Amino acid sequence: MDSTEEMGKMIKKWNVTLPRLTGEKTRKAYIYLPDSYKKEPDKHYPVLYMFDGHNVFFDADATYGKSWGMNQYMRKAKKQLIIVAVECNHEGNMRLSEYSPVDFESDHFGGKIKGRGKLYMQWLVNTLKPYIDAHYRTLPEREHTYIAGSSMGGLMSLYAAVQFNHVFSKAACLSPSLWTDPAKLLEMIAKAKLEPDTVIYMDYGSRELGNHYGHQANLMTVTQMLLLRNVNVTLRIVPGGDHSEASWEKQIPVFMEILGI
Repeated sequence: MDSTEEMGKMIKKWNVTLPRLTGEKTRKAYIYLPDSYKKEPDKHYPVLYMFDGHNVFFDADATYGKSWGMNQYMRKAKKQLIIVAVECNHEGNMRLSEYSPVDFESDHFGGKIKGRGKLYMQWLVNTLKPYIDAHYRTLPEREHTYIAGSSMGGLMSLYAAVQFNHVFSKAACLSPSLWTDPAKLLEMIAKAKLEPDTVIYMDYGSRELGNHYGHQANLMTVTQMLLLRNVNVTLRIVPGGDHSEASWEKQIPVFMEILGI
């Protein structure tokens, strides 16, 4: 395991495999430990899981050269939280496949995309989370376990909060790709067993609302369904926001406050 010491905070990188998805091929996983982790050996911490781990901390690792800078935010905000983030599958359309809970059609991406999001989440919940809980001082209970992501990762965060509600109590879904199959998503939310303390934050940039036909309507219907299911949901349109890590970085303080993390 490689470690990077930064301003008193520790971010570790290591390789993981997802056997049911990519066999023995490895991808990077990252874990952020707050500064008090070493100083207070008896302290345990809530955990935020994030998608697209390569885009979370370091510009040098980010796909387009700009990360969320979560470590910088954590340093300034002095949040006492562990963050775990795993790199996506960069091969072809496999990110779309692994980060979608449903099959969907997309002419832009070459036709039918098979949704393998359930397999991904089963790995995260049944393999990654137990590993983190066993090797780090976490608060493993649902009330202390959160999830966040953007774009397809935003869709997966919503899926995780709905279908794996027994594991995750809060989710931040930035620019979620609801366009994949909104009807199936609504059915999923309608049938899910949801705890009344579930908190979900969703947002979308004003400059990206027109990227997909009917997206404003999808946002409203999904939000309405969550409200009908008694979820504590916040829908926010970000003035001037677009589909980029630079824009999502600016939303970190907002969703962290709304989720109460």
